[in-house]
Amino acid sequence: MSDAPETDPEVGAPARPGVDYDRLEDLLGDRVLGRESHLNAEGFVVRPDAAESVLRTLKDEAGFDHLSLLTAQEYEDRYESIYHLKKYDDPTHEVSVVVPTDPEEPWNRSASSVYKTAEWHEREAYDLVGIEYEGHPDLRRILLPETWQGHPLTDDYDQNKPQVVTLQKHVNPLAEDARDEESESDTMFLNIGPHHPATHGVLHLKTVLDGEQVADVEPDVGYLHRCEEQMCEQDNYRYQIMPYPDRWDYTANMPNEWAYARTAEALADIEVPEYAQVIRTMATELGRIMGHMLALGTFALDVYGDFTAIFMYAVRDREIVQNILEDLTGQRMMFNYFRLGGVVWDLPEPRDEFFDKIRDFLDGLPQHVEEYHDMMTENEIFQKRTVDTGVISAETAKDYGCTGPVARGSGVDYDLRRDDPYGYYDELDWNVVTEPYGDNYSRVLVRMQEVEESAKIIGQCVDMLEDWPEDERNIQANVPRTLKPDPDTEVYRAVEAAKGEMGIYIRSDGTSKPARFKIRSPCFNNLHALEAMAEGEYVPDLVAALGSLDIVLGSVDR
Repeated sequence: MSDAPETDPEVGAPARPGVDYDRLEDLLGDRVLGRESHLNAEGFVVRPDAAESVLRTLKDEAGFDHLSLLTAQEYEDRYESIYHLKKYDDPTHEVSVVVPTDPEEPWNRSASSVYKTAEWHEREAYDLVGIEYEGHPDLRRILLPETWQGHPLTDDYDQNKPQVVTLQKHVNPLAEDARDEESESDTMFLNIGPHHPATHGVLHLKTVLDGEQVADVEPDVGYLHRCEEQMCEQDNYRYQIMPYPDRWDYTANMPNEWAYARTAEALADIEVPEYAQVIRTMATELGRIMGHMLALGTFALDVYGDFTAIFMYAVRDREIVQNILEDLTGQRMMFNYFRLGGVVWDLPEPRDEFFDKIRDFLDGLPQHVEEYHDMMTENEIFQKRTVDTGVISAETAKDYGCTGPVARGSGVDYDLRRDDPYGYYDELDWNVVTEPYGDNYSRVLVRMQEVEESAKIIGQCVDMLEDWPEDERNIQANVPRTLKPDPDTEVYRAVEAAKGEMGIYIRSDGTSKPARFKIRSPCFNNLHALEAMAEGEYVPDLVAALGSLDIVLGSVDR
């Protein structure tokens, strides 16, 4: 259906043009109980029993095929689930489905039959908030142990109650219910991880093998759950939250800072100076290269154990970028460089030396990329391990909510830097990279080409910063010392991190701290898709598929 801008003055125009919310309301009919105006989109309030049908209508008839995030929260008089929907073709087209429910028995119809993405998101909402999702195929805890008592984000949760987490034994793989009577084959249960270098962190893969092939794999996450969202809810917007984003994806963390900054700046109506936007863009693309280099090096370890050459070459380039960012931020890992309204300080002096260091890196990068192609993509062993393995189609990737190189490696032309512009990206010359085949090899090619596109962006930023008039170098907007957004103001914003869409939902309550802070991790969604990539593959191919996702468990578990 075509969309036109909202014009009804009684409901208020949305912050994002292009969606005819009145027409959507007519489409949904009497299933809509009311409307809410969030800063990023209008929200339709629906009954718990209508949630599934409303979401199906919005997907099938209005084109909202991307369930970006599910936010669950408790109010004094109700529980609430918010389904944040977008379109892969145009992520500026957004709508929210708000499902309030009885505080005594919180529930609503599951969206898992409409969006595969909802399976994990609803499990997390059940785990932490306690909302039951009727019709969910496997509603159980996901971040906390299955024997945990209570739901930690509810008001009546006793944080001082001792918890005894008992060991859950796995089903005997030779039990009768594990036999395939038609093929007369037995399945075998195999634990991979949680302490294994191929799992890229503390991840447990519950794997079922039929012979030598993967019949089923379930990622068991939560070992690194650090309550990052709840820590952010205990700190003020202005100063105390910004250090946390660096710790979610700690391999390419500069974009995380922008995710929080973009959301909080929208919440508080802060306009960032143009000069600071250019610095942010340059620094974030340096961070993207840093993340992709580690992804390439560790993937080479995964698929054919190459430590001495490819891994060390990748670390070499990553170290150069870390040196540059250390000059800029004073840190090598937890940069904490962004501030609401801009950045913490200007470029290091002498500026010419700083620019020369960046240009030296950019000048040597094409030769280094050729070396990676010589050693990796043109290597016969590497090709045998990656071509036509871990395949996921574009439609399946969308159904799981995949973004970043994982989605673009399946031909999904989706990049928030271009499609939902922020910073200085829409003023620069660069391209979104996609590959059509959806296998492990394609995801590697996308990351290698994205390194080259990031270099183009950085070079243009350096040229502009070098010529920027000295009296116009404003690094930060005039932001009040204490930010207190209006009560019940809600917003979801996202940026394109190295691994995909990194988004944050914030609801304010009129104080200097968020009432609800929810993180949309690209790694969480991408890891969920592993089950689709690995089915029918061999165990080494499962390891390669996992490595091609480039997950960080600090981002998955938060």
